Amino acid sequence: MGAETAVPARPEGRYGPTPGASRRPWTRWLFGIIALVVSLGAAFVAYLNFGTAPIDAQRIGFSIKPDNAIEIVMDVTRDDPGRPAVCIVRARDLSGAESGRREILISPGGGTMRLSTIIRSVGEPVTADIFGCSYDVPRYLSTS
Repeated sequence: MGAETAVPARPEGRYGPTPGASRRPWTRWLFGIIALVVSLGAAFVAYLNFGTAPIDAQRIGFSIKPDNAIEIVMDVTRDDPGRPAVCIVRARDLSGAESGRREILISPGGGTMRLSTIIRSVGEPVTADIFGCSYDVPRYLSTS
């Protein structure tokens, strides 16, 4: 009962080289470098999209006004207070759809600024929020 079974050798021409023999050892390095470059690129794009924003705006509150208007109060903090900025605020109706929008010029000045503005709406507004802020101030809002 001590008979050992031998594994028959595979024909080289039919199945290719044996698993341990690599014809091109440089391909491992090439794919490793490509994977590293792609990973660094993805990390850079994620940093640009999810990193800290240069302008932080937070809604403090809102109040409904007569004639389909709503007032929003917000705090704006910029990483460069010496530059003018613009924030877009919007009113929303009961369905959540945007029913009014307004751009606010934030003039250069100190750290955190508290601002208030009134947004006119096409229907009855139920809330107001901040759509976004940017240093790209349109020419028609510029004071210079």
